[in-house]
Amino acid sequence: FLAENTFCSGDHVSWHSPLDNSESRIQHMLLTEDPQMQPVQTPFGIVTFLQIVGVCTEELHAAQQWNGQGILELLRTVPVAGGPWLITDMRRGETIFEIDPHLQQERVDKGIETDGSNLSGVSAKCAWDDLSRPPEDDEDSRSICIGTQPRRLSGKDTEQIRETLRRGLEINSKPVLPPINTQRQNGLNHDRAPSRKDSLESESSAAIIPHELIRTRQLESVHLKFNQESGALIPLCLRGRLLHGRHFTYKSITGDTAITFVSTGVEGAFATEEHPYAAHGPWLQILLTEEFVERMLEDLEDLNSPEEFKLPKEYSWPEKKLKVSILPDAVFDNPLH
Repeated sequence: FLAENTFCSGDHVSWHSPLDNSESRIQHMLLTEDPQMQPVQTPFGIVTFLQIVGVCTEELHAAQQWNGQGILELLRTVPVAGGPWLITDMRRGETIFEIDPHLQQERVDKGIETDGSNLSGVSAKCAWDDLSRPPEDDEDSRSICIGTQPRRLSGKDTEQIRETLRRGLEINSKPVLPPINTQRQNGLNHDRAPSRKDSLESESSAAIIPHELIRTRQLESVHLKFNQESGALIPLCLRGRLLHGRHFTYKSITGDTAITFVSTGVEGAFATEEHPYAAHGPWLQILLTEEFVERMLEDLEDLNSPEEFKLPKEYSWPEKKLKVSILPDAVFDNPLH
């Protein structure tokens, strides 16, 4: 409800707590189309029935690194982990990779290497600062106010971010961010299967400032801020998405802030190799070259070991004028503090 996203098959929910309040290892969720309830046509459009499938932490990470549908198919092949009906057994004490070690190497690792990740975006605790100018500058597009209301993402921006997330569920040979002037579409698009078209839809995201008056700004230096869970997905974003010529979006759970990483193979972005940091209102795009991605992966290697992590943690690339901070959740939950 906070993120105002809709669910679709292949999505995941990181819950971090046993789903039945026991000591179970089943602490997260994957979503799939119900194997028995088929989609139905109604006067209001198509209704698709989704089923929640409980999974262990290791299975959730595999779904993030590769894709949710792939892990769901593996769960179907392991009777105690779900079987053909994907029934969740909260007493399951082993992951599918402990039950059948070959699944990790022969299916998941090979799939990650070949396909990359189809996770194109997440709702997250994140923020960004423009270090090119003092934070009190009235021109700062994230703090400017009209009357007493802060600037929000315009409807067109929201549509583009929504399309960004939707396209991550489709394996495209040439990833494209829709143009900034994409016309909003209402209702179901019957030319394709039901998708996350309504993801990020919100009446509150209507433009307070007309879209045409929000100019795209090139920034010289930026500071990205993530909580630990969001930061742990940065290597996935870099290795599983950008190195495969794709894009990845962080959309703030609590506000209109959005951060989209794009590779040089993505068309339609307003960040370019000449101006790799660009903002349209509260939406920041960052273009990273393959060489810089490889370097960042080396520098961010400790993000893969959360048990050894102490917050706050800061990473900096001065020559690129980029800084990334991993901060406690409290910073995002109580922004005024």
